[in-house]
Amino acid sequence: MVASTVSPPWTYTLQLPQDPRAPGVARATLRNVLRVHGMPELAEVAELLASELVTNAYLYSSGPYSLRLRDAGRSRIRLSVWDTDPHIPAPFRWGGPQAREELAERGRGLYLVTLYAESWGAYPMRGGLPGQGGKLLWAECAAKT
Repeated sequence: MVASTVSPPWTYTLQLPQDPRAPGVARATLRNVLRVHGMPELAEVAELLASELVTNAYLYSSGPYSLRLRDAGRSRIRLSVWDTDPHIPAPFRWGGPQAREELAERGRGLYLVTLYAESWGAYPMRGGLPGQGGKLLWAECAAKT
């Protein structure tokens, strides 16, 4: 009889403060998680996605925010960033991505997420307690087969 090993889905959540070093901490944590779970081939794209989502939360929210990393199956990862600002930015609002001017100084980061992610989206977060509102932006990337 051959026993097979089944890895359960995993999730990590990293709480981040309003600190300019937080995006770097998020990228380093992501690299370690991908390495430990045998998914280093996702590092380059996943790091870009996480960096843009986390930097957006740092720049446009005034409170704490968090990065959630979740196994999405078949060499796929979902990156989610929650922050306290309820405004869902373009291109994550319904209606799809809007083109950005190539030389624009701001607003290109989330557009890059829509270009490099396999799928992406946003949810408004409503809660009855302080700190439970805001929004959640997410993106998924997968290993190329």
